[in-house]
Amino acid sequence: MIHISNLKNTQIFTVYEAMISEKVSKMANFIKIVMWVVLSLWCSTTMSQPNYQQVPGLFIFGDSLVDNGNNNGLFTLARANYRPYGIDFPQGTTGRFTNGRTFVDALAQILGFPNYIQPYIMVRGRALLQGANYASGASGIRDETGNNLGAHMSMNQQVENFQRTVMQLSRYFVGDNEALAYYLSKCIIYCGLGSNDYLNNYFMRDYYSTSYEYTPKGYAASLIQDYSKQLTEIYNLGARKVLVTAVGAIGCIPYQLARYNGNGSRCNEEINNAISLFNSGLKRLVDRFNNGLLPGAKFVYLDTYQSGRDLALNARSYGFEVLDRGCCGVGRNNGQITCLPFQIPCENRRNHLFWDAFHPTEAANVLLAKQAYSSTSKSYAYPINIQQLVML
Repeated sequence: MIHISNLKNTQIFTVYEAMISEKVSKMANFIKIVMWVVLSLWCSTTMSQPNYQQVPGLFIFGDSLVDNGNNNGLFTLARANYRPYGIDFPQGTTGRFTNGRTFVDALAQILGFPNYIQPYIMVRGRALLQGANYASGASGIRDETGNNLGAHMSMNQQVENFQRTVMQLSRYFVGDNEALAYYLSKCIIYCGLGSNDYLNNYFMRDYYSTSYEYTPKGYAASLIQDYSKQLTEIYNLGARKVLVTAVGAIGCIPYQLARYNGNGSRCNEEINNAISLFNSGLKRLVDRFNNGLLPGAKFVYLDTYQSGRDLALNARSYGFEVLDRGCCGVGRNNGQITCLPFQIPCENRRNHLFWDAFHPTEAANVLLAKQAYSSTSKSYAYPINIQQLVML
C-alpha cells in the first residue's frame, strides 16, 4: 500500500497519472467487450427472431432506381424532388424517382429496419450506424456517364463517400479496428449500377463516343473491369456481404418503346443483347469474388433482368395490367420524358409496372424486393438469396 502523505508532489502526480491511465485502459477494454457482446447478441437475436432488425447496417450504391434525395441539391436534370414524385410515399416528395418506395426502401423494411436508410447528404452522427444511401440519379460505373443530364455522383465518388463514412464510424468503436471490421462484415452492401452506362452513354451516340470506340462485347468487358476495381475497394474498406444487381431489360422500358419501331419484337433487343453481355460478365465476376479472389466475402448476384422479364410475363397474376406505359410522362407510352412538375398521374398506380419513362412503380419495387429476399430460384438470386446471405 502506498501512502500519499509520504510522497512529494511530483510523485503524487505520477501515481495519479498511473491510476488514471489504468482506469482509462480498463474502460477502453470494458467498452470493447460491451461492443463485442452487443454485436454477438444482435447476431443470435436475428438468427432466432427474423422479425427483428436482421443486419446492423445497410449501405447503398446506385443510380436513380434507388436514389432517395442525393441529387436534390445538384445542378442536374436528373432530379425528382417535385410532385407527382412521392405521391404515395409517407414523407411525400423526397427525391425518390417513383411514386412511393424504391427497391431498397422495401428491402430495408423486409430486413426489419425501423426507418428508411437516409441519403448520404443528410445522414449525421450515430444514424450512420444504420447505414447510408450514396445513390445518385444518372450515375454510372464510368465517371462521364450521365454528364448529359448535369451533375451527379459517379460510382467512384460514391466509393469515396463510403470511405469517409468508414472513417466517421471508427469514432463509435473507440479506435477498435477489429470491432469496426466485425460490424461492417455483418452489414449488407447493395450495389446497383450499369443502366446509365448504356442509356446515358453507350446508346447516346450523339453525345458519347463509346459506341464507336467499343464493340458491345468490348464495352461490357471494360465496364466489368472498372466495376471490379470499385467493388474491390468497397471490400478493402470492410464490406463482406455484397449484393450486385444486373441491369434490367432497359430495351423494354417506356422510354425505349416510345423511340423504337422494330420488327418482330416490341422491345429494343439491340440494347437488351448488349446489356446481357454485361450481366453475364457480372455473374462471372461474382463467382470469381466468391471463389477466393476476395477472401471472406460473399457476393450475391440479383438478376433483375430475369426477374423483371418474368414479372412482365406473368403480370396479370401479380395484379399488373399496364406494362408498356408510364403512369405519368409525356408523348407516346408516356415515355418521351419523365413526369412534369405537378402533372396529374394515373389514378391506379398499383396496376402499372412503370411509374414514368424509366422507373418502376412502388408496387413493382416491393414485389421485386420480396422475390430477391426469399426466392429459392437461382435465376433471381445467385448463388443464394438475401435471406440466406443475412444468416451467414
